[in-house]
Amino acid sequence: MSLGTVEARTLQARLQAMVTLLRPGGRQVIGLRRLSGGASQESWYFEVEAVDAPARAMVLRRASEGAAQRASGGIGLHIEARLLRLAAAAGVPVPAVSVELQPAHDIGQGFVMPYVAGETLGRKIVGEPSLNSARAALAQQCGQALARIHRIERAALPPLREAPASVERAYYEARHRSHGRPKPVFELAFQWLKSNDIGPPPCMSLVHGDFRNGNLMVDAQGLRAVLDWELAHLGDPMEDLGWICVNSWRFGRHDLPVGGFGSREALFAGYAEAGGVVDAQRVRFWEVLGTLKWGVMCEGMAAAYLSGAERHVERAAIGRRASETEIDLLSLLAPRSHSPTTHARPA
Repeated sequence: MSLGTVEARTLQARLQAMVTLLRPGGRQVIGLRRLSGGASQESWYFEVEAVDAPARAMVLRRASEGAAQRASGGIGLHIEARLLRLAAAAGVPVPAVSVELQPAHDIGQGFVMPYVAGETLGRKIVGEPSLNSARAALAQQCGQALARIHRIERAALPPLREAPASVERAYYEARHRSHGRPKPVFELAFQWLKSNDIGPPPCMSLVHGDFRNGNLMVDAQGLRAVLDWELAHLGDPMEDLGWICVNSWRFGRHDLPVGGFGSREALFAGYAEAGGVVDAQRVRFWEVLGTLKWGVMCEGMAAAYLSGAERHVERAAIGRRASETEIDLLSLLAPRSHSPTTHARPA
């Protein structure tokens, strides 16, 4: 019997013990299976049967063992649950939080939510024929969702770290220096960011922190849910608009800067429709910083692999993508044509 099987049986027994809390009239927990193998968070699918009613699909999101030791910088699932409830009240499409786990449940930190059907794989979102109609409106819907996130009253928010542009730039520069491998293109980008410093934002807002293709759930009608809030913080709202435009999240559709499925014009229009104010200069700054940020993160994965600290093939594969971000940065800072977003990478 594998360790995974033992863990699943234990988890199912503990969910069964709280079955009536999961669903009024709940009788049996069935079909438990792991949905993801994330290092810091786990997702488990299961169904709850009730007397004379169809089974109800649900998802458990909980912190994995050892997550605290990884020091990922995430906000923790207790705060994430609070943000999801605030976002839902603000009209943002998010999964509802049904139950927050308590120590007495002996399952760990996390929460349970109804299962939401849809596609989350970025490559399928940009290329699946069945999502053609969804893609037509998706960038605009993303803009609307972001405006609603950024307009959530700060007084209602739980404690969150503050990270304006200067803090983010300094943090990733320090991380890059710690890897000890000079990259002239990264140096060019850091110098550009310093020379084009945008200063503090007009107001510090809730920022999702990882709003991109890959953290969105989409179906034929469009945006179903905004996922993975663990990097949320207080900062410049234009950060989220710049991050979704980073070339790495376009999955080969370099001509469609918003997630590989839409235009900046549609994103900005949706943002304005929901009450947001776009500062295109700040968005461009954050697109450059976001591209560099992902490059430094890739560089860190390569360093972890080469040092022997994490000998996972995934770390090596993602690590080599740092070179892709160098091409992206050159295209943003020294474009060969009038458009910095239509380049193609070599095979």
